[in-house]
Amino acid sequence: MNNHWNKLIYKIWSRLYDNFFNTGKFLHARKEIFSKTNFLKNQKILFVGVGTGADLELINHKELDITSIDYSDDMLNKAKEKFKDSSIKFIKMDAQEMSLSDFYFDVVIGSLVLSVVPDADKCLKEMLRVLKPSGEIIIFDKFAPKNKGLSPFKKVIRPIIKLIGTDIGVNFEKLYEKNKDNLFVKEDIPIMFDGMYRKIIIKKVNTDDLSL
Repeated sequence: MNNHWNKLIYKIWSRLYDNFFNTGKFLHARKEIFSKTNFLKNQKILFVGVGTGADLELINHKELDITSIDYSDDMLNKAKEKFKDSSIKFIKMDAQEMSLSDFYFDVVIGSLVLSVVPDADKCLKEMLRVLKPSGEIIIFDKFAPKNKGLSPFKKVIRPIIKLIGTDIGVNFEKLYEKNKDNLFVKEDIPIMFDGMYRKIIIKKVNTDDLSL
């Protein structure tokens, strides 16, 4: 996968996305995640890979300072149309190279984005960079099974799945190992399809606490 290909694929997906990923089990999973997420008034929230705004539909956005980014103009335009009368900021941006300030956001949300970007590690590092010390990242995504590789069948179909804009082989445990000095996992629970999809809450390490 690369950004040029993803841009093309998600131009197509933008017309169908809500029909597949904002209904049924996916909608149920999103509701479960955000019904248990308590945002505070005026918190600065970043949605990375906001897509058509499916997550935004499930929160009380009026009392929050929300920035939403996506690399696909077509997906972003769908979200803008849904929330055209809101104060939500929609910006076209590469999640792997965000033009956003360090330590700015209280919460960063990444739904189905680490499995889409060409480099999941770069994306996670950028999420951590823009997050305030002790801030949280909420992840909803699909990952390879813990402590074991993909099944032979999934290995065969992985390249085909990548062609439609997502990767079934991203290993969260490897991402954690690369970034463990800057985060700890507060919650990691299976959310859908026998644990293929997980809800993971990451808390950014506050270096001031480490020096005490």
